[in-house]
Amino acid sequence: MSALNMALSSAPAERARIHDGGTMNHPAAAPGRMEQLRLLTQTGPDTEMGRLLRLFWHPVALSADVAPGQAMPVKALGEELTLYRGASGTPYLVGGRCRHRQTLLHTGWVQGERIRCIYHGWQFDGSGRCVQRPAEKEASVPAGCRIPGYAVQEYCGMVFAYLGQGEPPPFELPRKDVFEVPGVLLAVTKETWNINWFQQIENSLDAVHVSFVHQALRVGPFGDAVTTMMPDLSYTENEAGIEQTAVRSQDNVRKSDWTFPNNNHVLVPGLQQGDPWIDFGIWMVPQDDEHSTRFTIYAMAPGSDEANERFRAYFRRFGGYNADEHHDELFFQRKGPPEEDFLAGLISAQDYIAQKGQGTIADRSQEMLGRSDLGVVTLRRVFWRELDALRNGRPTKAWRKRAEPLALPTQPGRPKEACTP
Repeated sequence: MSALNMALSSAPAERARIHDGGTMNHPAAAPGRMEQLRLLTQTGPDTEMGRLLRLFWHPVALSADVAPGQAMPVKALGEELTLYRGASGTPYLVGGRCRHRQTLLHTGWVQGERIRCIYHGWQFDGSGRCVQRPAEKEASVPAGCRIPGYAVQEYCGMVFAYLGQGEPPPFELPRKDVFEVPGVLLAVTKETWNINWFQQIENSLDAVHVSFVHQALRVGPFGDAVTTMMPDLSYTENEAGIEQTAVRSQDNVRKSDWTFPNNNHVLVPGLQQGDPWIDFGIWMVPQDDEHSTRFTIYAMAPGSDEANERFRAYFRRFGGYNADEHHDELFFQRKGPPEEDFLAGLISAQDYIAQKGQGTIADRSQEMLGRSDLGVVTLRRVFWRELDALRNGRPTKAWRKRAEPLALPTQPGRPKEACTP
């Protein structure tokens, strides 16, 4: 019996609380266990997971990364891309290389709403169509002379892209009402890590890890609020994703609002006692199978003038922290971020140690799952169901934004407990 099946069979009470929002299908030719596990980590355009992910909007950059008249390279879902912002301020996402001699296109010039290659001057519009080849004698450009071009949408300081074929879906699933409240304070960050994206996804549906991982290096407000008590877990699939509930005590209930395929939304403590709690949204976007980028939103309802300035000053100073750049410090010196960097940087560093410690791509064939891995089991079942539908030519689930936002409770703080890492 596989480790996954052992986990399912050994946790009947937890399994009974999984509410499946779709239909499970088990064709006779379904992939074997090893192949099933590999499917979770492969994200290129010719893979099953790559095809599935291309049905959704994903963040590919921060809005502040590219100014009008500037271009930058972007990599997402195994594809090299060029993000540029026209003179009007409109962002465009096209292929990463010129159609002519395959030079990196971002090294050229943005002219108006178009981009020109540095090598021989071929010019492309925001849809990827070549509109000018200066050294060619014919006036017209062949219809097939083009590079990929993708729809983009700016939202809360991030640039999202739809990398699939045809008309993109409405830009609704990634949105959260708490990010759009008038006057809300927003901060956005990104970190690229040398690990597979699915390790980060599974971490979001692993409520037990916070009782250990976020006690490492030092205990910040998040670890203090969650505490080291072991939770009672339940998972419910809904129209947008999976709702995770971890009950540690009557007055310590934590919920996560996970949205398919790669976004998690939780609530974390403010920077100081008495500051408003902060809504934290995170997307894990694969660059390729060995690198993934964490795009995050921190949203704080307006508090006192001091709390508001504390929030702004913190992200001005520490918003650029990237745990992957401090690998040796974290693994060998056991040295975390600066002491005052106790929100984004500390949480990031703690998660990085645990997830990078699994390897660049975790070998799931060697794992031994237990009852506390109910969230991981639930998550994999959902992805395998969707991949199965895609493989057999059936529609995948019509994922959509939650009709009613999930209320995320706060926690009171650290009680005296026996389980201390």
